[in-house]
Amino acid sequence: MGYEFQVTVDCSNPHIQARWWAEALEWRVEPSDEDFIRGLVAAGHAREEDTEIFDGTLVWRAGAAIADPDHPHRPRMLFQRVPEGKTVKNRMHLDIQAGDGREVVAERLAGAGATMLHRGSQGPYEWITMADPEGNEFCIV
Repeated sequence: MGYEFQVTVDCSNPHIQARWWAEALEWRVEPSDEDFIRGLVAAGHAREEDTEIFDGTLVWRAGAAIADPDHPHRPRMLFQRVPEGKTVKNRMHLDIQAGDGREVVAERLAGAGATMLHRGSQGPYEWITMADPEGNEFCIV
């Protein structure tokens, strides 16, 4: 029996990254439970500074997650706040499998703030390497 997992991405602004990636993958940002957060703060289990308002909603400052609403058993992505910025190439990255729609997806994501890094091919296999708004590399294959 294998393990379940989630993909965790270190970033400076998890809520902006979660929103961007949710749009990129056509997923959804998991909703915040404001009453639950307020209850934990009121009970002393969390601090006000552990929270923030994002797009008018009380959220945990430390992170935000996205999931595929059509496939709830697929791994989710968690974006977690870290103090340092990205400085080197990713050792692991996502491949978005767009098939024949690779160019259309690349143009849509570039319009949403991604950066085109390069195009590659090996035999019949082609990909477009891009970076998200915080510089994390990913490929469209």
